Amino acid sequence: MRGLLLFPLCAAALAVPIVVLAGSGSGFNGVVDSIESRYHVHATRIPFLSVVSLVAHQATGGGVNGIHIAEFDHFSAPVDGDELNALVAQKLGSGWARMIRETSKKGREQSLVFARPEGNRMGLFVVDLDGSEMDVVQVSVDPDHLNETIGKYDHSGSSPSAGHEE
Repeated sequence: MRGLLLFPLCAAALAVPIVVLAGSGSGFNGVVDSIESRYHVHATRIPFLSVVSLVAHQATGGGVNGIHIAEFDHFSAPVDGDELNALVAQKLGSGWARMIRETSKKGREQSLVFARPEGNRMGLFVVDLDGSEMDVVQVSVDPDHLNETIGKYDHSGSSPSAGHEE
């Protein structure tokens, strides 16, 4: 009889650390899990995103890959900008540097952009709260390819032959 009581107690004692460790991840999943836990919201993760990431990699000639997206709808909890920034920075871990932090006066609109070098690529991590919707996105980009693509759409200058007399 004593053994029957001991088994459930041992199982429960072992389960608690497993549950605690499950929420202590880092990177994209660690950030999303922590936001879910802290603000009592549930993220919608895009199904088959690895396929989308592969298609994006092919379509951009290797310019974009490693796409991760989570969306929080009906986000109603008040968000302290300092707390959100600290949570994201802690869960992302070393190597990431915040490039942009924008917070509206009432805190209902917030944007965080972090970056890190990934060899000849650059990792970008974006958290964007806009009223009742929060999006979390991580992507890896080739900065040279990105610069070339942006250059194709830069119409601020004149035509290539402008300024040359014939």
